[in-house]
Amino acid sequence: MNMKMQSVGFKADSKLEAFINQKFKKLEKLESTITGYDIILNVDKSSTKDNKVVEVKIKVPGSELFAKKKSTSFEEAADLVSEALRTQILKYKEVKASK
Repeated sequence: MNMKMQSVGFKADSKLEAFINQKFKKLEKLESTITGYDIILNVDKSSTKDNKVVEVKIKVPGSELFAKKKSTSFEEAADLVSEALRTQILKYKEVKASK
């Protein structure tokens, strides 16, 4: 499994990277055919406090799953993205099983 993480406009510390790696590795328990992750961390240029953006693209055979969420912290945004992708993985498995 290939996990690429990119932080745009800032340097992510090792604690944040470890948290995000751990958060998305849990998704592999739901679907073993995940081949890779592309994770982008970004600080939005807005005047509001919820300017931390996490977007994740998961590669699975025959498809790509994508989620993007914004929050006041990267950890909270990663939680929201993880939940959105969890739902998408479950739908992907249903479709795959019905074929």
